[in-house]
Amino acid sequence: MGIQNVCFPEGTLFLVTGGAGFIGSNLCETILKLGCRVRCLDDLSTGKQENVDRFFHHNNYTFIKGDIRDEETCLTACEGVDYVLHQAAWGSVPRSMEMPLLYEEINICGTLRMLEAAKVQGVKKFVYASSSSVYGDSTTLPMKEGSEGKTLSPYALTKKTCEEYGRLYHTLYGLDTYGLRYFNVFGRYQDPDGPYAAVIPKWIKQLLCGERPVLFGDGEQSRDFTYIDNVIEANLKACLAPSEAAGEVYNIAYGGRETMRDIYERLIEALGVSIEPQFAPARKGEIRHSNADITKARAMLSYDPDWDFESGLQEALAWYKENVRV
Repeated sequence: MGIQNVCFPEGTLFLVTGGAGFIGSNLCETILKLGCRVRCLDDLSTGKQENVDRFFHHNNYTFIKGDIRDEETCLTACEGVDYVLHQAAWGSVPRSMEMPLLYEEINICGTLRMLEAAKVQGVKKFVYASSSSVYGDSTTLPMKEGSEGKTLSPYALTKKTCEEYGRLYHTLYGLDTYGLRYFNVFGRYQDPDGPYAAVIPKWIKQLLCGERPVLFGDGEQSRDFTYIDNVIEANLKACLAPSEAAGEVYNIAYGGRETMRDIYERLIEALGVSIEPQFAPARKGEIRHSNADITKARAMLSYDPDWDFESGLQEALAWYKENVRV
């Protein structure tokens, strides 16, 4: 189960794009613990230097400050690399609705640059982050690969387009690509600040500070929240997957479903506070429910997640209590 039996040959080199971000920095940390080398590429537009400062003196760690939209940067970053874990992207559905052109440039053109560089440099496998948002207005639960609806935001469309490019680079050029559709990832090092911060870290910090969090809509919308260690496992398992599994996309989650109202109640109980939320209208472009069918990832990637929502939430709460300034 998990990553207990995951191992790579000594000297294996990973490139983690967006490596100074929430997911990327956690991947860098795990790769180093496995005794492998990691090259982190990030332009620090959304990632934070402080997320990777702890690796600065590690002999197996190197950092490149660069933009995935730049051809030479991508080619240099991919040189000699065994596996690319492509996490670099701009997230947030609401922000994408305000900046669709920028999302096109970074998420689509940047990914295409990385795919091309990986092909040219002979990378073994290219594992890239997709999103549950590609399911759009589909009402099928649990969500299964192949049951997608119409996309509801520019962000979702960029991820859907990247999946198509991933498929083409496998079928046309023989690059082993694996698309991972993340379902609402949360955990340590996730930024609680800013207008586009993810809901769990944002609510935790606000409650710790005695502030009233905003609950959008009626609070009955649900998500398949996925602890960071499950996502780390999926990335590493994809690197070890057979070529027969390449060119495909996979749901990455635990397979549960929590309503926003229930999560809020759990947080105030766990933190020992009594704070009523503020209510605001539902946000445009966001899906009503998400719940993943992970059968395909289990079968093709040997993905076997250890962390359910409750155990992941307890770990996240402990980390934020220790690390968030109030």
